[in-house]
Amino acid sequence: MADFAFALAWLAVVAWLIKRAMRQRELLRPLQPVPPGDGCPATCIIVPARDESANIGGCVRSLLEQRYPPSRLRIIVVDDNSSDDTAAIVARMAARDPRLELARAAPLRVGWQGKVQACCTGVAAAPNADWLCFIDADMRSHPLLLASAVAAAHRGRLDLLSLSPRHDLRSFAERLIIPCGHYLLAFLQDLAHIQNADSDEVVATGQFMLVRRRAYASGGGHAAVASSIREDVELARLLKSSGYRVMLQDGSRLLSTRMYTGWRTLWPGLAKNLSDMLCGPARTLMIAAASIVLAWAAPLLPAYEMARCVNGSGSACVASVPAIAGSAAALAFHIASAVHFGIPVAYGFIFPVGYTAGAAIALDSLRRKLTHRVSWKGRVYP
Repeated sequence: MADFAFALAWLAVVAWLIKRAMRQRELLRPLQPVPPGDGCPATCIIVPARDESANIGGCVRSLLEQRYPPSRLRIIVVDDNSSDDTAAIVARMAARDPRLELARAAPLRVGWQGKVQACCTGVAAAPNADWLCFIDADMRSHPLLLASAVAAAHRGRLDLLSLSPRHDLRSFAERLIIPCGHYLLAFLQDLAHIQNADSDEVVATGQFMLVRRRAYASGGGHAAVASSIREDVELARLLKSSGYRVMLQDGSRLLSTRMYTGWRTLWPGLAKNLSDMLCGPARTLMIAAASIVLAWAAPLLPAYEMARCVNGSGSACVASVPAIAGSAAALAFHIASAVHFGIPVAYGFIFPVGYTAGAAIALDSLRRKLTHRVSWKGRVYP
């Protein structure tokens, strides 16, 4: 009976996790494309960029294609002391379009994060904007992105609208790790609670943040979170705690990204703040351990029960039924998710490897945090 109870508990855990993940997906409202209406507010798009020569051209071109009144749109790319030709690429494009401007961040201040200072530089160069739109250099935008986001913010009476993009996954590392990271967040988060105006929790991504200028200035802007490695979440938390309306929506129809190009960029990119994202050392250790145990239980538990059943254990034969059912559900979920991400279904079969590698990155993130050596793009942050 103990075998059967354990296998039944496994089936219940898998069913609960899948149901929870599907619920989070339903709660993440998709951004619908709409054309620009009358009276579009003056909006400035700010793109902080450091060593982004491979990305900045495509990002800016997609922003210049926005169907938004030219007189109400300004695009500022802030070069954050790049060592490549990021600034030169933007300067050439700015010479051909008056909506685009290149700004240069000063040498990094002590105690500040580079992206935060770049965002502050962009804001200072746009004193007349009613809305500020912060977008990363690895983003690609549909022509209706800005108009749709502004309309959604007005319709929802939002002060900060953050959008999660569609992920373009090409390398083995991206396809293995990033989907598992999204599943893990879906298992852990309760968006119904977090996005409630009465909750003191918040969820946001700095990949795209549209902020009402008045609310941004009232909260102190990026300068108020100058030292945070998770400046996006801290800025959103600051505004929400001040009574402003903050919302994360699904922008995958109008916004896409390729954040990393393989292990060389993915590992340090995630490790720089993953332990903070998982809410500290104790929780990081617990989640990393649980991820490995649950992921490998999927193939190992049914195999164990079936082996005992073949050897004549009647209780194991009974227990193998819920064990196989739970593992089959986990496998089907990850195969369906692979299809959702547009990657080969084979990645759905090797999901235990993905969670294990993700746990290793989480532990490395914790190591960096505890040794005060968080590095990113040639900088080391205490």
